[in-house]
Amino acid sequence: MSDKPDVTEIEKFGKSKLKKTETQEKKTLPSKEMIEQEKQTGES
Repeated sequence: MSDKPDVTEIEKFGKSKLKKTETQEKKTLPSKEMIEQEKQTGES
């Protein structure tokens, strides 16, 4: 028996069965200005 997993079912899977989805960014990174503002309010 080999250490590799059995991928025969994966090889048979048709990509046409998958649905196309649109990804949406849920959390955006703060801008440099926002970071500076947070630093200033934290120091007071």
